[in-house]
Amino acid sequence: MNFYDFHIHSQFSEGESSVEDIAKRAKLLGFKGICIVEYFENLNRMKNLRKTIFEVVEKIGINIFIGFEAKSSDELKKLVRKRREYDVLLVKGHDLNLNRKAVQTKEVDILTHPEFNRKDSGFNHVMAKLAAKNNVAIEVNFREILQSSKNTRSHIIHNITENVRLCKKFKAPLIISSGAVSHWQLKDPKILMSMGVLVGLDLNKAKKALSNTPENIIKMIKERQTEEWIRPGVKIVR
Repeated sequence: MNFYDFHIHSQFSEGESSVEDIAKRAKLLGFKGICIVEYFENLNRMKNLRKTIFEVVEKIGINIFIGFEAKSSDELKKLVRKRREYDVLLVKGHDLNLNRKAVQTKEVDILTHPEFNRKDSGFNHVMAKLAAKNNVAIEVNFREILQSSKNTRSHIIHNITENVRLCKKFKAPLIISSGAVSHWQLKDPKILMSMGVLVGLDLNKAKKALSNTPENIIKMIKERQTEEWIRPGVKIVR
């Protein structure tokens, strides 16, 4: 079984480590591939990131995908229009309206930590149904738990557990990620699976959240790279 971490920030965005240091650490931990996540500024920055990633892939020998994370509805619209130009579209969870918009948008791959900085879980049964319908993966983010204080950790775990319960009930895809902003924050797949079990997944589903879900995203990446792909659910049949 191949494992992937699809939410890592490098020095290109809010991270502290180079893409190369992240790739080396991820390979050492046993990951088949990773996604380096960036905030969109302009096409030149996107091209520079792509060039860096290509060089690191050649040197280290690990699959690296380019992800862009939308922080607002306007950013999401902009990234949807440029959907062919990168691999993974993430939406930064926190705002209830943006969370809803994310699971309604078929171009979105991952809604990251919908409960982030909220008193509630930022997610409900309607969103879970939409996520299942549009194949938007809901993230369980390790860094959010890791960096929380004792006073807030139980509250965060409670909200994540509730989101996991809804995803299981309505068959929405789940993905477990480190959310790392440093190569030292990357975690062994077994540790991430253990966290999945902590928030309500059985071991098999925790493994799938690190393997099957990202592999399904990779299949969509490959499909979007073909000339036949137009948009989700629409392609040219020859």
